[in-house]
Amino acid sequence: MSSPPEIQAYRFGRIVIDDVVYNRDVIIFPDRVRSNWWRRDGHNLAIEDLVEVLDGDPEVIILGRGAFGSMKVSDDVRELITERGIELVIFQTEGACKAYNELRERRRVIAALHLSC
Repeated sequence: MSSPPEIQAYRFGRIVIDDVVYNRDVIIFPDRVRSNWWRRDGHNLAIEDLVEVLDGDPEVIILGRGAFGSMKVSDDVRELITERGIELVIFQTEGACKAYNELRERRRVIAALHLSC
């Protein structure tokens, strides 16, 4: 099995993963990157925004709330994830990228990252 995708660089509105540049929000799975991740309500993360993530059977979900932390994570989302026994890590996106790279080889991690504000 190949290594999980690696984040090589992040700055506001731009992320480089395995030599590919993305300018829209992404979800990083252990075996692929899903680009152009949209949420039902832009800066408010809802449970239905994470169906694909939860279906990926992660041990850890890392949420990047944007460069300035603008994306809000509802209590419903937090509760659902922790009730399923999944570790939840939430940072502004720069910190989320660092956490993802530190954990990606050791745990089954899925990261959902808001790239801009």
